[in-house]
Amino acid sequence: MDDDRHAHRERISMEESLVNIEILKSSNSFVARVQSELGGMREYRSSSFEEVLEQVVMDLQEEFESY
Repeated sequence: MDDDRHAHRERISMEESLVNIEILKSSNSFVARVQSELGGMREYRSSSFEEVLEQVVMDLQEEFESY
């Protein structure tokens, strides 16, 4: 049992954060703030939630293609 917990802790410590995403709603638009080591901080804005998500996904796919 202790070995299982130790192995689990080792797996957790090997994880690294690749990207942080914050999605906000202002009065008439959605804002996505994306920060990664490779691409730095960037922001996407649209009146459409789906459009903001699409922009974020496309950007991250390009960024991590060769990862």
